[in-house]
Amino acid sequence: MTYHAGQRVRVAAREHAGHHRTPAYAKGKSGRVERIHGTFKNPETRAYGEDGLPGKALYMVALDAGTDTGARIYVDIFEHWLEEAE
Repeated sequence: MTYHAGQRVRVAAREHAGHHRTPAYAKGKSGRVERIHGTFKNPETRAYGEDGLPGKALYMVALDAGTDTGARIYVDIFEHWLEEAE
């Protein structure tokens, strides 16, 4: 696992054709790792008949909801979509 709970991360804003599990509204946003779920088969390759290996770490990331209330959005993001944030 590359990231740890409490670490600031950014969701990569790169384009991706085909199936992927990263919601468009999360791309380019920064937040904090809240939880590490573990390692799972990669759904982006499984969608095309591959075995999904090697597994990818899955993190729960808290993003700012963009409101004055301080609300958060919690999104499960695979490690290959995360980058270190300042």
